[in-house]
Amino acid sequence: MRYSAVPSQSDAARTGLPTSEGQRELARLLADELTAAGAADVHLSETSVLTARIPATDPAAPAIGFCTHLDTVDSGLSPVVRARVVDYDGVSHGGDLVQDAATGTAIRLADHPELARYAGQRILVSDGTSVLGADDKAGVSTVMQLACDLLAADSRTGAGEPHGDVVLSFVPDEEIGLRGVRTMELDRFDVAWAYTLDSCELGEVVEETFNAATCTLTVTGVATHPMRGKGVLVNPILIAAEVIDRLDPSETPEWTEGREGYVWVHDVVGDQSTCTLTISVRDHDRAGYEEKKARLQRIVEEVAAAHPRAGLELVIDDVYANLADARTSANEHALAHVYTALDRLGIAPIPLAMRGGTDGSWLSTQGIFTPNVFTGAHNFHSAAELLPLPSFAASYRVCRELVRLAAGG
Repeated sequence: MRYSAVPSQSDAARTGLPTSEGQRELARLLADELTAAGAADVHLSETSVLTARIPATDPAAPAIGFCTHLDTVDSGLSPVVRARVVDYDGVSHGGDLVQDAATGTAIRLADHPELARYAGQRILVSDGTSVLGADDKAGVSTVMQLACDLLAADSRTGAGEPHGDVVLSFVPDEEIGLRGVRTMELDRFDVAWAYTLDSCELGEVVEETFNAATCTLTVTGVATHPMRGKGVLVNPILIAAEVIDRLDPSETPEWTEGREGYVWVHDVVGDQSTCTLTISVRDHDRAGYEEKKARLQRIVEEVAAAHPRAGLELVIDDVYANLADARTSANEHALAHVYTALDRLGIAPIPLAMRGGTDGSWLSTQGIFTPNVFTGAHNFHSAAELLPLPSFAASYRVCRELVRLAAGG
């Protein structure tokens, strides 16, 4: 709750890193706590990427990493998070979980039937004016607790349970295209494999992520007074609308699920001179992903040919790749360890092809295979975000097991 009190929304409109001062503040807080706990090689970069190392007690064990992100999403809600723990009995208030008694704000059981599973548990929520920010401050908290516990055990005994180097990274601006992790100095994250803690409910194991591109189409028209517009005026907004109209309406987020990809027009900014579309292309399948990008390029070229006096420029930025494509016989034990840890703890696994991406999607393309493990939360990016405390604690226990398993324990 201490970390959630630091407002750290990322801001897609800003270009520097981090894109919000709260992320820098949180990184400094974590750096101070890791230094006080005895971590080695604590380093905070100019872009607020924080790295640190828990020294090995078994030099023969491989080094593994944990990567979490500092930012919370800007969902149009308050950047200030007022987290509280609710004792949820599943009966009072018709089974609704009341976030703020004064305002009557609640997570409705009718809208969120998953609540019924957590009757009798303590649940962490916001007051309903913001996201909770379990994405990813639950991950941050779990990794910090892991670090402090390992360092304390090693300090008490001179060498706690056997483990290799455990390297930590906390990165900014994951929510706006994995901007922060791409500035990481990888020699400070020198590990055999790693894990992100950026998935949802108890037992989730992300084996796949999307391939992802952000496409920016800029249409330049010809502006003039409408009184003499005939044959002169070229309306960039209408030309942009032609591009949208040629996209497959069944291939959008609201009409796809599972491993189905999509093309999503999610931002339009225009005036009489220019219009800019921001379009996300997503697909788990690499061939499907490339086909969607190529089809978008063809559509733009066809519309440009129909409007020779307009200017159309499409820029395609590949943001991240499917982490499954980085899985090999040499590194697949990183994922196998997750399933072993769940089995040891009696947690039913939920294998997932994630309809999104993580910092691990990028790390995996850099030679660090990085599966994604659950935080225990539900309803990321919404005011109904909730984190059952037993699931939160289970995420921590899985991480402890992953450290043991890496050392052969």
